[in-house]
Amino acid sequence: MEIKPSNIDYQGLLQHIAQRYEQGRANIAAYAKTEIVNTYWQIGQYIVEFEQGGSVKAEYGKGLLPKLSKDLSLAHGRGFSLSNLKRMRQFYSVFPNGATASHHLSWSILVELLKIDDPLERSFYEKQSIIENWNVREFVRQKSSSLFLRLAASKKKVFYNWQSKDS
Repeated sequence: MEIKPSNIDYQGLLQHIAQRYEQGRANIAAYAKTEIVNTYWQIGQYIVEFEQGGSVKAEYGKGLLPKLSKDLSLAHGRGFSLSNLKRMRQFYSVFPNGATASHHLSWSILVELLKIDDPLERSFYEKQSIIENWNVREFVRQKSSSLFLRLAASKKKVFYNWQSKDS
């Protein structure tokens, strides 16, 4: 919206500036979230590719992650704990396609997703997080309440009832 001094009063100007400022802050936050997730995915890729050294399987036990954690933490501070580096490596391994839906989620939610072993359940929570725009607290609440299992059980019950009617 173009603002011309002749058709706006001071309060209108103030309101437009405030709205644009808040929109800019929201855009920056969304960009930062996406960029940190992309960065962590790439770090995971670097680690996996280095560990594998061109092989299909990695040779673990070389002490790579503890050394990386120490050196990166000294150079850059927080964010490079051993557990975080393991999650970055796991993130790349679990989501090998760089531009997936998972990149629309926060790192906190992705860490929670990585704790789910079943790919179907993980995919369910990934999609629900995006659809419902869950924050990490809501994600943990839904996962703790076994939303996936409850919905799966209710659908199974409907299927069995439907199947028994046709028999």
